[in-house]
Amino acid sequence: MIDYDPKAIEKKWQNFWLERGTYFAPDDDPRPKFYSLVMFPYPSGSGLHMGHARNYVYGDLIERYKRMQGFNVMSPMGWDAFGLPAENYAIKTGVDPAVTTKQAIGNMKEQMGKLGVVYDWPREVNTSDPEYYRWTQWIFLQ
Repeated sequence: MIDYDPKAIEKKWQNFWLERGTYFAPDDDPRPKFYSLVMFPYPSGSGLHMGHARNYVYGDLIERYKRMQGFNVMSPMGWDAFGLPAENYAIKTGVDPAVTTKQAIGNMKEQMGKLGVVYDWPREVNTSDPEYYRWTQWIFLQ
């Protein structure tokens, strides 16, 4: 029997799926649509914890099941980057929140890859991105 090397095998297939857009939901797909949204993590601190892993694995399980049933599954991921968690972490570390948030997002994306969960990354949302929050500001002013 060939030994299973998860570091090599998992990375190989994750790259294969990412390069081919296997888990991206095309807008013009004729299959029935299914939208799945798991909580967006706060990108503050050192990374994901076991509660995140539980929620993301459950979501991933449902999304894969719906794909096997023939659905065009949209499962975006995003980052709830404004608010007290990011501010408190920046105060605690003495580092600008723009820097710590960017670092935390990079770390969390890497950790999600190691969990093996898949998302529609072209639809990624970051609430601290001016292209995102300008619309929340606009709607507030309305």
